[in-house]
Amino acid sequence: MEIKKNIPNNTVTRKLVDIDHETGNVYKSINIIARRANQIAAELKTELNRKLADFSSPTDTMEETFENREQIEISRYYERLPKPAIIATEEFLDDEVYYRDGE
Repeated sequence: MEIKKNIPNNTVTRKLVDIDHETGNVYKSINIIARRANQIAAELKTELNRKLADFSSPTDTMEETFENREQIEISRYYERLPKPAIIATEEFLDDEVYYRDGE
């Protein structure tokens, strides 16, 4: 998954007018953002598990697990990424999220 570089790691206060501008309803917008955040979290989790699976072997001991520097660097990279809710909010505000109105 490609993460844009200009997304802040910290929370940013948003105006409700900006959030409900697209749908006309704050709750509908938050629901769309939450669903997208769940998708992003699932994608990041599967990507991280796939990368960490390369390092696991059935004969590893606890000492070998803690000493693997490449595995630690991969984990730190994913820990430094912005939270999925922040990424989803940025995508929604930049009109990068496709949604259908069920009405």
